[in-house]
Amino acid sequence: MIKKLFFFFLLLTFSAILAFIILLDSHINKEINLESPILITIKQGESLNRFSSDIVSKGWLDNRFWLRAYARINTKFSALKAGTYQVSPKMTVLELLTLITSGKEHQFSITFIEGTTLAQWLELLAEHENIVHSLPELPLSELSAHIAKELNILAQNPEGWFFPDTYAFTAGTKDITLLKRAHSKMKSQLAQLWLQRAEPLPYRSAYEALIMASIVEKESAQQSEKPLIASVFVNRLNKKMRLQTDPTVIYGLGTRYQGNITRKHLREKTAYNTYRIDRLPPTPIAMPGLAALEAVVKPDTSNYLYFVSQGDGHHVFSTNLADHNRAVARYQLGKNK
Repeated sequence: MIKKLFFFFLLLTFSAILAFIILLDSHINKEINLESPILITIKQGESLNRFSSDIVSKGWLDNRFWLRAYARINTKFSALKAGTYQVSPKMTVLELLTLITSGKEHQFSITFIEGTTLAQWLELLAEHENIVHSLPELPLSELSAHIAKELNILAQNPEGWFFPDTYAFTAGTKDITLLKRAHSKMKSQLAQLWLQRAEPLPYRSAYEALIMASIVEKESAQQSEKPLIASVFVNRLNKKMRLQTDPTVIYGLGTRYQGNITRKHLREKTAYNTYRIDRLPPTPIAMPGLAALEAVVKPDTSNYLYFVSQGDGHHVFSTNLADHNRAVARYQLGKNK
């Protein structure tokens, strides 16, 4: 009799455990109640009890018993990792638990476009709500000098020293950290391309190539034209001609530029007015992309000394001033039929 009772209770216990496991599996693989993706932040030291209580109050779960039970049995799911995570609709309770204990935070991104300036980059960084804004509030010139010092950039104005690209980051990343990554990438790209440069070139250093790349970047958005535009500037430097490029004038004017370059602007002696100075301006005027960098270290071979925009994003190139003036009259002064 005792033996039969023992086997009965053993069977009963086994059945209860089996039923519990089936129920646990059913509840832990149940989808949470969520209609659209949402970001959640787990704070440092936050407990599973606190988290489970919060998501029940939000209506994601009907109760927290099964989640807590599963974490007690599988202890690797009991310690939450601080961070910001994206929770998606149709995610199961187990997938949610796996996510917040994995440490695989949601990746935000910020895109810096070729040809933009440091001032524009700083605006983008300041507007992003998931970036920690650690830079001091200073006038642009002082802030630029501060950034240069922080990143060990020798120039007072670090313009051009950041590689335009899309950068992924987690919530709480500092603005200076992203600038450091972009600076590191630009240094690497420039160093590699400088070693592969064609010879001879009229640049005295890799930094001068960077300055030229920024000018080429601003002169044309057409990637296929950049090596030819670079050849024009190389030819002018070799002939000791002034570059006479409008984007440098605009950069030198700063906030005084209101959309039009006047004769007065072209006569003004600034460090960036390439109608008045010889060779290159003292710093880049924007952030050049890879195509512009490649173009200036491996420019096309040509006899062109001039170019003018056709108004459709492309340019007409000329070897002499008379042809150039005719192209200007046709495409810029509206003298074509």
